[in-house]
Amino acid sequence: MSPRRLLRRLLVPLLLVAACAQAPVQEMSDARQAIQAARAVVQQPADRVQLENAERNLRDAEAALEAGRYADARRHAASAKVDALEVRARAEAAR
Repeated sequence: MSPRRLLRRLLVPLLLVAACAQAPVQEMSDARQAIQAARAVVQQPADRVQLENAERNLRDAEAALEAGRYADARRHAASAKVDALEVRARAEAAR
């Protein structure tokens, strides 16, 4: 096997693993923005509970991110975003 071919066989899987292991920067940003937008309109106690759940998920995502557990961070950030978007939609519909 040629050195070039060997290098390609070793490098491609490493690049794929590295791409999957990137920090979920965009997901974290999306969750923060969704929570901030929900905070601006939330008024009902039930919505506050769900907003607190979103904030808890965001804190869990931040802890996972700091620990290098990117899949967990991505999952918690996605949950935080979904909760915050639901709260915002309900609050705006109630206006």
